[in-house]
Amino acid sequence: MTLKRFLLWFLFIDFVAFSSWVMWQVGYFGIWQAGFESPASIQILLDLVICCLIITSWIKKDAEARGMNPYPWIIGTVFTGSIAPLAYLLVREYKISTVTKPSLQAS
Repeated sequence: MTLKRFLLWFLFIDFVAFSSWVMWQVGYFGIWQAGFESPASIQILLDLVICCLIITSWIKKDAEARGMNPYPWIIGTVFTGSIAPLAYLLVREYKISTVTKPSLQAS
């Protein structure tokens, strides 16, 4: 396992565990409600929304270039935030290795 894969798995598992715990504590709508409690939390929420829009535009271009359907990842990002892009990066990483492995063995 490469360092890149290890770090992606580490981030993905830890963030999913933390997000699950937060959902257990406050619920899905409680997370959104907290984002509207003060001007500072609204600013953070808007910043995260902008980041997710930028990430999904990159995912759309990257997935289409690789022959993958980008829309499940985009919809996943709307509902899960960073979890779907992290999962996309993991899937992308493994698809890259399966595409490049045969060409490495052929040379």
